[in-house]
Amino acid sequence: MTHCNAGRLATVEHGTALAPVYAAHAAGLPVHVWVSETRPRNQGLLTAWELAETGVPHTLIADNAAGLLLMQGKVDLVIVGADRIAANGDTANKVGTYLKALAARAHGVPFYVAAPLSTIDFACASGAQIPIEERAADELGAGNTPVANPAFDVTPADLISGIISERGIARAGELGQWKP
Repeated sequence: MTHCNAGRLATVEHGTALAPVYAAHAAGLPVHVWVSETRPRNQGLLTAWELAETGVPHTLIADNAAGLLLMQGKVDLVIVGADRIAANGDTANKVGTYLKALAARAHGVPFYVAAPLSTIDFACASGAQIPIEERAADELGAGNTPVANPAFDVTPADLISGIISERGIARAGELGQWKP
């Protein structure tokens, strides 16, 4: 399962969270990706389009269906990208990522973050220091109803099985080994 768009449209070439998927598919491993939609931005549609272009089997789901699929045992791994990773491994990504990490933990499913080393902010001690962008209310089309529309959430490092970078995989508490 993945959440948001972390393919070539978001980055370059194979992307971040989709790079391990493409590698597994190219190696002949049986892969099926549950693509979690992100409302109101519809970035899951971008991921589904990228996977279709490369022939990777996938299914687009409403983002809140993720917990049910994890509970039903239909997901064996979650890989997401990241917009920013704090020095302690706390990770900011599209809102809804934290809930997927919680559901994955509850059902014994590994939860990985794939991001280039440049995403790790060693000057940022923890996710508590990562500012969360509040998006425009009109994105939700709620008229005069008060709106909260955070663009990101922060997944605590203890919910993350590992962080995948161009240097390999490290546990969140081991990121210091990659410090420049």
